[in-house]
Amino acid sequence: MIWCVEDDASIRDIEVYALRSTGFEACGFADGAAFWQALQTEEQPELVVLDVMLPGVDGMELLRRMRASAALRRIPVVMATAKGAEYDKIQGLDLGADYYLAKPFGVMELVSCVKAVLRRCRTEQEPVLRAGGIVLHPEERIVTVEGQRVTLTYKEFELLRLFLSHPGMAFTRDQLFNEIWGMDYCGETRTVDMHIRTLRQKLGSCGSMIQTVRNVGYRLEVGA
Repeated sequence: MIWCVEDDASIRDIEVYALRSTGFEACGFADGAAFWQALQTEEQPELVVLDVMLPGVDGMELLRRMRASAALRRIPVVMATAKGAEYDKIQGLDLGADYYLAKPFGVMELVSCVKAVLRRCRTEQEPVLRAGGIVLHPEERIVTVEGQRVTLTYKEFELLRLFLSHPGMAFTRDQLFNEIWGMDYCGETRTVDMHIRTLRQKLGSCGSMIQTVRNVGYRLEVGA
């Protein structure tokens, strides 16, 4: 699924139509707020075509938020902005955009760009993560414990991936909230604690590997 974030309805409709007519699933968003809300509640897109000039939250801020979130940072982003806006191009690439399209661009240029970015990103597959009896497959989003598959929610999966990527590292609740939820910590520690509790339960005999660090937060202890 390709998501197109563009406030100009005619351009957005053309983008979605062009992608669908060449075999992609695609949908459009008229503003940054609707796009950001969808990222929190729906399945992630394979790629985002993101306009810079948007009402409310602009494209640069949305890109910054995505790259600051462990759950979203790997989604490829193609930035679209006015021709000649050199500063926007440099800023977008510095923030982690995967490609840059200058408006006006042709539909075949858009489709070729999307195909090229997806092809490049798919060759950079994440390695399988293992610790104790836990095995996590990032690409397939599959987790097994002692050979048995377990079903995790989206946030539980991202928490476990973060812990497995940094075994032995202690994370504060603030860090976990910022990394997984992609927003500034608002003081609601129960959100993190409740997800840790259910994650431990689902991991069964391996749940004790996620240890509480007194006055700090949590860490994955491989030897636990």
